[in-house]
Amino acid sequence: VQLQASGGGFMQTGGSLRLSCTSSRGTFRGYVISWFRQAPGSEREFVAGIRWNGGNTFYKDSVRGRFTISRDIDQNTIYLQMDSLKPEDTAEYYCATGSRIITSTTGVPSAYDYWGQGTLVTVSS
Repeated sequence: VQLQASGGGFMQTGGSLRLSCTSSRGTFRGYVISWFRQAPGSEREFVAGIRWNGGNTFYKDSVRGRFTISRDIDQNTIYLQMDSLKPEDTAEYYCATGSRIITSTTGVPSAYDYWGQGTLVTVSS
């Protein structure tokens, strides 16, 4: 399974960006799909996740209310709408997926089987 992430770019504080993630498998059915990010010199951290079956969502506290993860069932695509961006949101963003993820492991990178390439988000102050 190969994941393709896109949508990163440069934005000023307060602006918005939307990231997209698609799968070579053609569907995310039965999987949890999440976005992680990694800033230079920092560990990779969980941002948001969604369970394809049912649409349950999970968020890092610092992005809750600003970021929205969603799925387009017809397009088999995951989106991360990022609003009210802050400089601390600057990072490489990765989408990841796995079929054996439970609620308690949603934020654990090692629980995911497949990763996309990163897409860089830069937010200027």
